[in-house]
Amino acid sequence: MEVRKLLDALLVAERLKDTTRHCYTAKGRHESVAEHSWMMTLMAFFMRDEFPEADMDKVIRMCIIHDLGECFTGDIPTFDKNQTHEELEKELLNNWVSSLPPKYAEEMSALYEEMEKRETLEAKIYKSIDSLEALIQHNISDLSTWIPKEFDLNLTYADDKVAFSDYLKKLRQAVREDTIKKIEMTMS
Repeated sequence: MEVRKLLDALLVAERLKDTTRHCYTAKGRHESVAEHSWMMTLMAFFMRDEFPEADMDKVIRMCIIHDLGECFTGDIPTFDKNQTHEELEKELLNNWVSSLPPKYAEEMSALYEEMEKRETLEAKIYKSIDSLEALIQHNISDLSTWIPKEFDLNLTYADDKVAFSDYLKKLRQAVREDTIKKIEMTMS
């Protein structure tokens, strides 16, 4: 990528460092979207041996780019996001992606389409990681940062997304067990 185009793209992507999510860190500050994407990417890196049939480098690319639309709209928690939010984010993201050099615009567009359809193994893994990372981060954060609906969500969310993989079902169950321990420890 030509250096000026690279710097322009990074200037947009850098917004995610200051775009906060609903989740909190262990030290009690809001997590940024960039931190969420980084943790997802690290999860995909560590899961490579669990999915030898998958192109985990593609999963990592999906994790890196998946929330770039939030550069334009901010983060809207999944339980508050509606179709209008999703359409606006997609439109703004597509406008930005189309302004990139063709090679990158084509690759990103293809990845976003694959991620949206969630038919390939790679897209299913990416979406599972996206959902599980949020649950893991909630377990890491202080329970006082949770809103009432998150007590149930942390026990049930993402079950459908991990159903295709025994490994991810085991991971989901371990996260659920951590949630139960966290709630029980705090309530006692």
